[in-house]
Amino acid sequence: MSGRAMTSPERLRALRDSDRVHDGATVQRDISDRSQVCVVGTGAGGASVAVSLAQRGHSVILLEEGAYHLGGEMGPGPGAPVLDRNISQIGRTSGTAIGLRLGRCVGGTTVLGAGTFEQPPDDVLDGWAADHGVSEIDAAALRPYFDRITHDLEIADVPDTTYGRNAELLEVGARNTGYAGERVRRGAHGCLGSGVCLQGCPQDAKQAMHVSHVPLALEAGASLYTRARATELLVSQGRAFGVAAEFIDSAGRPTGRRLRVVAERVVVACGALLTPHLLLRSGLGRGRPHLGKNLRLHPTARVAARFSTEVRGWAGVPEGFVVRSLEAQGISIRSHFPRPEELAPSIPGFGEVHKEVMSRVTRLGAFAATIREEATGTVQSSRRGVRSVRYRLRESDRRRMLRAIGVAAELAFAAGAEEVYPALRSVPRLSSPDEARALADARTPLRDFGLDGWYPVGTMRMSDDPRGGATDSTGKLHGLRDLYVADASLFPTSTGPNPQLTVMALALRIADGLSAGLGAPL
Repeated sequence: MSGRAMTSPERLRALRDSDRVHDGATVQRDISDRSQVCVVGTGAGGASVAVSLAQRGHSVILLEEGAYHLGGEMGPGPGAPVLDRNISQIGRTSGTAIGLRLGRCVGGTTVLGAGTFEQPPDDVLDGWAADHGVSEIDAAALRPYFDRITHDLEIADVPDTTYGRNAELLEVGARNTGYAGERVRRGAHGCLGSGVCLQGCPQDAKQAMHVSHVPLALEAGASLYTRARATELLVSQGRAFGVAAEFIDSAGRPTGRRLRVVAERVVVACGALLTPHLLLRSGLGRGRPHLGKNLRLHPTARVAARFSTEVRGWAGVPEGFVVRSLEAQGISIRSHFPRPEELAPSIPGFGEVHKEVMSRVTRLGAFAATIREEATGTVQSSRRGVRSVRYRLRESDRRRMLRAIGVAAELAFAAGAEEVYPALRSVPRLSSPDEARALADARTPLRDFGLDGWYPVGTMRMSDDPRGGATDSTGKLHGLRDLYVADASLFPTSTGPNPQLTVMALALRIADGLSAGLGAPL
């Protein structure tokens, strides 16, 4: 992979509107196409595979269920495009819904992220090799890929101009309590700190895949079908040879027109929920007991706090500072301020009580407490496409989550908070650091937690032994030739930090192997 991200709005629009991009909503006939590689999904994994192969001269076709939107069309407010799947209850844990956002647009969930790029702890990657039979994917092996992505996307610490008061407060709290932390690293050119990253960047400053790797792949000769929902992987005589898809309209309804792509290799990069779903509905579950298992969600609690002075948490990037001291314990605390309407459900009370707190929204700060859980879930799908997800946290996760929430609250008090709202139904408010520290030993049941799932991973986990995983260390599905996976479903365990950088590094490594095994570039 080479080349800078394409930040010129004119160049982006020219490529998006070129004959290399086919909008399925406007297609008037069935289409058959062919390429050396067909990539399903345009998020961190799929786009990275596509740009790496296209720039080497290989013919690549990308399929994306969503549309291709650029910055001027994004952001909050009436008329903004729908960029996600609005999956609000992806799993349940003792009666508590786990909220989760998945992208449905060119660029996938990277369009809806905070633009954060983080390396996983070395012990996580080394553990994959030692404990899960994964080869050549330890910290040392992936470092060259991390360095390449960091260079190409100009990933750097959040600058003072967009850091924001909310991040400053977490940094103050960490300094006053002795916890080590650092500024978040982001890839963003010309960021204005408008605070709407999670709705899609209006300036296309955040280097999500729709403004970085997808355009570079198109410029190198790749083709892209948008609003093309993959329905089945084409398999014959022990090998995958293509993908069948249906075109959909702007409302997500089938148009009646279909797409068939024949390819030498197929790469599925739909994410940890939808990749196993596509494989299972394609009839590939038999004899693969790990397919769709081992789902991890990185449960996260949003801890809000009221301060005596103005915070205006939406001013600046959503994420600016992260506490690293507890990562060895599977806990991460970061500044994370969503838009006020998304923060409101985390505030306790009803009616006038809730209104009174939200009336002082300019004085509210918000931190996110994330854990590497021990629980695992499953994704199940029928041949008719009916999907179900099961997920249940363990007692050890309950204790770790309470510890994480308590630390986040303690950090808020150390930064001067007057009151903390810990996202617990039975403990709606905390008034002192002692109350925050006491949470670690509380008997609060899981049903009292308000949680989101931030980073789904693991459902196609790697292991060179088919008895230990669904894919091998190259991303190839066990027991079937020419079908590869390149997304976070490959992870054997949770990572803790944002997994986007790791997904991209694995995808580039997979692309290296694919290129070596393909015929001469077309």
